[in-house]
Amino acid sequence: MKYGPLGRTGVQVSELCFGTMSFGGDADEATSAAMYAACRDAGINFFDTADTYNDGESERTLGRLMKGHRDDLVVATKCYNPQGDDINARGSSRRHVTRAVEACLKRLGTDRVDVLFLHQFDRRTPIDEQMRGLEDVVRAGKVLYPAASNYAAWQTLAALAAQERHGWTRLEVLEPMYNLVKRQAEVEILPMAEAHEIAVIPYSPAAGGLLSGKYASGGGGDRSRLHANQMYRVRYGEEWMHDTARRFAAFCRERGLHPVGAAVAWVGAHPAVTAPIIGARNLDQLRASLDSVEIDMTPALRAEIAALSRTPPPATDRSEEQAG
Repeated sequence: MKYGPLGRTGVQVSELCFGTMSFGGDADEATSAAMYAACRDAGINFFDTADTYNDGESERTLGRLMKGHRDDLVVATKCYNPQGDDINARGSSRRHVTRAVEACLKRLGTDRVDVLFLHQFDRRTPIDEQMRGLEDVVRAGKVLYPAASNYAAWQTLAALAAQERHGWTRLEVLEPMYNLVKRQAEVEILPMAEAHEIAVIPYSPAAGGLLSGKYASGGGGDRSRLHANQMYRVRYGEEWMHDTARRFAAFCRERGLHPVGAAVAWVGAHPAVTAPIIGARNLDQLRASLDSVEIDMTPALRAEIAALSRTPPPATDRSEEQAG
């Protein structure tokens, strides 16, 4: 396992980040513990969770597992989504961020989180108010580095401008969706992050299992995530995505690559990416992602894989300039 800088923070993180969304849900306590141990044995020191994952059980499980070596880890969590029926128990207001962070710390059993993501952009709350909420928890010592998940490039820049205006701690990490069939991040988010030295930890590198190879001939079963989860059915429901997945699976067979490992390595090889977030429901699923670090994802191999998918148009739509 290699390690690299988390943006401009000076913190060194593993080249893979493990996402604990399955903890306390699809993965029971024993399975979660086994996956956690496998990640630690592989050298992963970077773990990502959220307050809404399995109604907080993800954080609680991670908190139990990291006892005794908390200081060896870089832990990220998120807030924004509803935490109850109350109208104010959601969003990115200072009120909710403060209360959400306090609850996260209790579930994790720690005195601080290294990275706090606003899980989505809050269109109802002024950007200065959102960033002030992050600044408050940073100054209180409960959060070390502010971050944003699912932000567009313009939203990120608006946040940075507000923080610079007030002399507040800036966003240091972004968490966008990014994989072979979801490449919008290449247009503005990744170039912007690279230009501003912001760390990027993309989620869903295997496209919710679409790129795993098990759907290549119409398989996967009715209990698969793509069949069972409405969000994933919508996210990855376009036929061209499934065509891409089939071509990718065939490509990997010809090259002797595991599709999941290749999908993760492809994301991780983008120069703006710090660490792809890998996830799994069991040890068997996890192994291919862990093995991704052994794949020599050269620029030529990455370009061949990219050619299997649609390249998103440039931000200005002047695609004729790319032809040359």
